[in-house]
Amino acid sequence: MVSGTRGGDVDLECRRLVKRFGDFAAVDDVSFTIAEGSFFSILGPSGCGKTTLLRMIAGFQHPDEGDILIKGRSIVATPPNRRPVNMVFQHLALFPMMNVADNIAYGLKRRGTPRGEIAPKVQAVLERVGLPDAGPMRVDQLSGGQKQRIAIARCLVLDPALLLLDEPLGALDLKLRERLKVELKELQSEVGTTFAYITHDQSEALVMSDHVAVMNEGRFVQVGTPQELYFNPKTAFVAGFVGDSNRWRGRVEDADATSVKVVTDDDLPLIGVPAGGGSLARGDSVEIFVRPESILLGRTPERLGVIDNRIRCRVDSVLFDGANSRILVRHAASGHEIVATLPQTGAFADLARGSEVHLGWTLAQAKCFLAGNGAPEPLAP
Repeated sequence: MVSGTRGGDVDLECRRLVKRFGDFAAVDDVSFTIAEGSFFSILGPSGCGKTTLLRMIAGFQHPDEGDILIKGRSIVATPPNRRPVNMVFQHLALFPMMNVADNIAYGLKRRGTPRGEIAPKVQAVLERVGLPDAGPMRVDQLSGGQKQRIAIARCLVLDPALLLLDEPLGALDLKLRERLKVELKELQSEVGTTFAYITHDQSEALVMSDHVAVMNEGRFVQVGTPQELYFNPKTAFVAGFVGDSNRWRGRVEDADATSVKVVTDDDLPLIGVPAGGGSLARGDSVEIFVRPESILLGRTPERLGVIDNRIRCRVDSVLFDGANSRILVRHAASGHEIVATLPQTGAFADLARGSEVHLGWTLAQAKCFLAGNGAPEPLAP
């Protein structure tokens, strides 16, 4: 069973969940746990099964196989409105005809909470989300960030053990989304409720999460901290999906326990490290991944110093990207495009299209995987 815990109490445990639609397995034998008070994200491309998984936890769909436990108790037979779970949807679904306090009180009234208890509960949850004076406000008076907090407050007021969030930032513009990623993580830390968050945006998952499960074709491919997924991917899919990477395909020419020598499909000799815990042998078809920020650049090969991989290239373009520049180059012999990300120091500001440069990276920065496990397309400029 994969785990999103570091010990301590578990709020959610899913055991060998399966959900089929005809012959298609949308969720295929998925098991995992989420620790109490943590922020756990499920990251994957559209159609990988993450929304189906979340809907089974919420009770909107029933698993064909497996079990779901919250606080150690099975909830598979429990209807959605009786589960200690609440859900925040992408479009938030606040009622525009009600003020903030009435939006938050709606679930309490439906539950039959005594009238005298409703107002204190609403005020208490408004204070928890940092909007103590927002009760009388209309929904259309709220900023995007405030609406997000009210949608979460409407769930928290019902004291769920687990809050499910279905791509709640997906409909927002880029600048607001960037700000709310930080706010949402801070809010989760402040209120202490366990969050299970699904997204196809790897930046959201990396910024906000304590643990991330990468999902593909109905299965969890790898679960770990954001740092583990980024720096130590276990499969080619994770290496290509989490963060940006350059990618080459080729065959192993020589291998030992610590390194592999590869000749790529365009006859480029590269050296890398076996990744994912597997061993590689001469003749294996492999894929090598190198992060753009791991690449060094010099106008002469001597400027790279002592380094394992060196390539002579020509510059296609230099793209200004705020604090960094993205250098797009082509291998002089094969025409293979490579992207390097460099700090905005001005050292390469005068690079012109067609200029000759030399790229390099160390052995450890080239992760090598056995080919054929569904890695995404290479990094696009």
